[in-house]
Amino acid sequence: MRQCKNVVAAGLAGMIGGMVFGQTAARSGAVALDTREKGYEIGVCAYSFRKHTAFEAVEKTKAAGGEVMEFFLWQKLGPEFPDATVNQDLSDAHIAKLKAKLQAWGIRPVNAYFSNANLGKTEDDARKLFVFAKKLGLRGLTGEPPLDKLDMIEKLVKEFNIQLCFHNHAKNPKKPEYRNWDPAYLMGLMKDRDPRMGFSVDTGHIYRSAMDPVEYLKTVEGRVMSVHLKDVKEAAYGSPDVVYGKGVGDIPAVLAELKRQKFSGHVGVEFDDVSGAVEQDVKACLEVIRACQ
Repeated sequence: MRQCKNVVAAGLAGMIGGMVFGQTAARSGAVALDTREKGYEIGVCAYSFRKHTAFEAVEKTKAAGGEVMEFFLWQKLGPEFPDATVNQDLSDAHIAKLKAKLQAWGIRPVNAYFSNANLGKTEDDARKLFVFAKKLGLRGLTGEPPLDKLDMIEKLVKEFNIQLCFHNHAKNPKKPEYRNWDPAYLMGLMKDRDPRMGFSVDTGHIYRSAMDPVEYLKTVEGRVMSVHLKDVKEAAYGSPDVVYGKGVGDIPAVLAELKRQKFSGHVGVEFDDVSGAVEQDVKACLEVIRACQ
């Protein structure tokens, strides 16, 4: 619990431009977060290990203490399969090998991040992506699909029982047309949509947009499907990731809010900025989450 309290203190100390993040820490620091009772899963986003293959990422996730894993769909499969990429074009034989690797290492695949290139241009293209997700046993797919494809995606969500987790990136001063950082705007996109359509909430990008993830989570309550849990050095666009408790973030307050919402998806440790000690960084972050239990 001492480490958890240290993270709370870091959150209370984080101040950018007169804005203090972690304002709810005082009441959340002592909250017991039992993942078994609460239902959320602790894992790693393979993007943290993107300098390695998916097979190697599975091993590193296990070594760090993760339980589940979120893939991204442009990672090479394994050292012995240099021409195979984890995406919708992966052969059944290679999917079987990936599932065997996951089972052998005791890691469950829960989600995969797709690009719009993975999604393709037609319904047949998108269907191929959902078929792949079903074969791998994923609960959801994460991305930022074009708005004119949401109706088509909703149809496939219903057909395959696969979640669509709409992702948020940071508010970009140079791209005012980009609006996916705004939780109110995103909730408008999901109005009257299937309940399996919601959000992959990225706390790092929320901080980089000069917002508080706890308030953000409250705005999108009921539509939170997964979380990319990050701390950042400062609440500014482009700010690098840091190990939990070393930046402006208040990780315990975020976890407490997820508990209040009875969130039952996965919390994935993710680093956009990979240090030379990323394995230790990921492990340290997972230890912080568990220290808050």
